[in-house]
Amino acid sequence: MSLATPLCADVSEFRKATAFLLAAGRGERMRPLTDVQPKPMLEVRGKPLMQWAMEGLQRGGVQQLHINTDWLGAQIPQHFGDVLATPGFAPLHLRYSHEGVDFGGALETAGGIVRALPQLDEVFWVAAGDVFAPEFEFSSQAFERFKASPQLAHLWLVPNPAHNVGGDFGVSAEGLALNLPKLAAPAAHEVPRYTFSTIALYKRAFFEAAWCDIAAGNPEGVKAPLAPMLRMAMDNSCVSASLYNGAWTDVGTPERLAELNAIHF
Repeated sequence: MSLATPLCADVSEFRKATAFLLAAGRGERMRPLTDVQPKPMLEVRGKPLMQWAMEGLQRGGVQQLHINTDWLGAQIPQHFGDVLATPGFAPLHLRYSHEGVDFGGALETAGGIVRALPQLDEVFWVAAGDVFAPEFEFSSQAFERFKASPQLAHLWLVPNPAHNVGGDFGVSAEGLALNLPKLAAPAAHEVPRYTFSTIALYKRAFFEAAWCDIAAGNPEGVKAPLAPMLRMAMDNSCVSASLYNGAWTDVGTPERLAELNAIHF
């Protein structure tokens, strides 16, 4: 789909951002570890992997976090309850979207976000519970810049790891994310590609018409990926991006998990 006129959001008033944490994946490549534990609950340096992102959001001032669950999802609220209390920070109130219980399986990224949309604010953070980025700052400055911009989404991209050498998206000189063809491997003459870190800011308008045709709250449990929506919005100059060079690991294999736990922090 290509739109003749960009439909980027133009909203002047926003409430304080909430956040959504993706925690519903099965973690097939992490088996047998994930046969008995959800992937985001695997321990990294003394705490559940997903807690690193939760605490980062809490440091950034987020006070309400929505978490989606599926595989062995009951273990997550059993461990965290309704509030994450961290000394020195305001309590982080937790809500859960139990996709596995409600629909028999995970709804994918866009489907899961739309499921929680009625409880999310006009601008909100999204992060993944299986990504380790302990140095990332969920800053109020980045939030305010995005809020004031016409863009629908702002993505943080990272240098390509060994398991994704072709990257995902490009970045223009003006800071817009570029929808570029997927590469099997980098080439010197190609526009540089970077890997999507999964960390992003979004506006509710991105998950409403004309960008998303799933009803708010996703009452039918529609499964929908996010990448096609992002690429369409990029084609209409409605997605911005920043490069992040801090520590970042997509904890997708037992080997990567072991490497993280072997490094002194």
